[in-house]
Amino acid sequence: MAWFGRRRETAPAADRPAEDGRMGRLPEAAGDSLVADGASLQPVVAPIGEEERRRIAAALEALGAEGVDIEDLASLSAGLDQAYAAWLRSPEGSRPDHAAVVERYALGIGEHLERTTDLDWQVVTDVFGTDLALTEGFKGTFVVVPHNLVAGRWMRGETGWIPAVVGHMVRRRNRR
Repeated sequence: MAWFGRRRETAPAADRPAEDGRMGRLPEAAGDSLVADGASLQPVVAPIGEEERRRIAAALEALGAEGVDIEDLASLSAGLDQAYAAWLRSPEGSRPDHAAVVERYALGIGEHLERTTDLDWQVVTDVFGTDLALTEGFKGTFVVVPHNLVAGRWMRGETGWIPAVVGHMVRRRNRR
């Protein structure tokens, strides 16, 4: 799932693959679908439920217990960097679950964006799956998936990125 805006750019019909995978004209009923099962390129946005609210609350509580202030991007960044360094230093067989660390910081970043921008928590489904994300209302034209932000950088061992990356989004989407 992408974390920046999506534009509805469609190639001319002759340049798109047909349902059988060959290049050619798609049937008119296929609309903006690129896959045989008809999944739309336009994200489907739904409000978060109690389960998602509990996940967010648990992550915020855990971050608070670590001394992380989600209102402060430097604090979020330092916390994630320290968690990554501790994980890296641990013997491979006894490392903490990195997915739990990614979840905690992803939800912390998401909550920071929810509080400081015009983006709101939503459940977003697109051709890549269903994720807890932030988007502008129910339009789904600008989607941020915090898990993707954190997980991709975790895998590459990036540190110190939160103030620049998340700060940029806050500056671009600031309304609150």
